[in-house]
Amino acid sequence: MRRFRIVMEYDGSCFHGWQCQPKIKTVQGELEKALSTIANTPVTVHGSGRTDAGVHALAQVAHFDMNTRMNGPAMKKALNCLLPAGLVIHHCMETGPAFHARFAARAKTYRYRILNRPLRPVLGRDYLWHVWQPLDRKAMDDAAAYLVGTHDFKSFEAAGSPRSHTVRTLYSAFFADEPGIPDVFAFEVTGNGFLRYMVRNLAGTLILVGRGKIKSEAIPQILEGKKRELAGVTAPPQGLFLKAVHYDLCNDFRKPAMEIKPPPGIGLGGDGAG
Repeated sequence: MRRFRIVMEYDGSCFHGWQCQPKIKTVQGELEKALSTIANTPVTVHGSGRTDAGVHALAQVAHFDMNTRMNGPAMKKALNCLLPAGLVIHHCMETGPAFHARFAARAKTYRYRILNRPLRPVLGRDYLWHVWQPLDRKAMDDAAAYLVGTHDFKSFEAAGSPRSHTVRTLYSAFFADEPGIPDVFAFEVTGNGFLRYMVRNLAGTLILVGRGKIKSEAIPQILEGKKRELAGVTAPPQGLFLKAVHYDLCNDFRKPAMEIKPPPGIGLGGDGAG
């Protein structure tokens, strides 16, 4: 029996979230179907965490155990031959039995992409949130800075969040432009854990700050209030990407990793693109 660690990319619009569900296409379900075909016996996949329907991943991490003679590269090739469109394995490597994709993770980075212009998008609309109202980026930057540190994020938690407490630590939270893509920028946040819909609730609140509906200096009061109704709307899922899962804390999380390329078609054409 050998343990393998995989790193995958997926288009959330192709699946009903990560977790297996009866008669519904999910990322975990498709992985387990392909691996069970390779092993000719049921195989269980353990992910670093769940993503909801419509949420994408650039580098989701998971592990599984299999009784096989195949090495990592051969397993990667076999998996990619069986997996459906919208899901691909970038890396597959054998790892020690102590590694656990979820429990060994120290932090995660999410990136929420926003298109801010009057004209609605067509190509790439499944990979961002279109906000047509003008936004005050300075106010949004100021508001995001209040989120960094250890806080009780109960005001940004959706109902049904599986947790024992609502205190989390955010190592960074900032906005960054996407070079070469007019009118598109992103909210990037790294933390040691996230509550259900937390990133989307943060993004929705920061958009309200940008629209002048909430003052940036109100963020500490929203955190202290610990009531969901104090924060803003839940941003739609299609703008959210799980960018990275960190198994050490040696990275400089303040640096926006611009090596991540957005999906094709974002920001192209038309009078509203520039």
